[in-house]
Amino acid sequence: MTKEDRKNAYLYCKFRDEQFALYDEYAKRHGMLMKTLLVTNALFYAQDGMTQTEICRRTFQSKQTVNLIVKNLLRDGYVTVTEIPEDRRNKRVRMTDAGRTYCGKVVRHITWAEDTAMSLLTPEEQKTLIDLSRTFTKNLTRLVNQETEDM
Repeated sequence: MTKEDRKNAYLYCKFRDEQFALYDEYAKRHGMLMKTLLVTNALFYAQDGMTQTEICRRTFQSKQTVNLIVKNLLRDGYVTVTEIPEDRRNKRVRMTDAGRTYCGKVVRHITWAEDTAMSLLTPEEQKTLIDLSRTFTKNLTRLVNQETEDM
């Protein structure tokens, strides 16, 4: 590993952290936590709703976190939770009209910002960004999950 490798890892992670901070500040500005924004974003676009397991997979949040967020959204009347007849262990979470009103403008704006930011890149830049981010994430996952550091 070179000094340049370490510098670039730092810069990449700094940009990632800046993006997380941007989402966090945006969510707070609209009266919600970032993790709630992630869940409402997933539910807003899921016409048929989602199970909590699907929400976990989509948002990369723990079962406990998603369960707490769903309970709070249910309490506030922003979602409904219904049993799935063919799989009683899972329940379908759907956004209510009140929920769509609550988060619609916020979710649509952040989606528009993401889509527009991507559209400002050329198709080649978009592909490169996605391919390299995917590869970095796979490498990072493998290295974080290995038991020892090979130096």
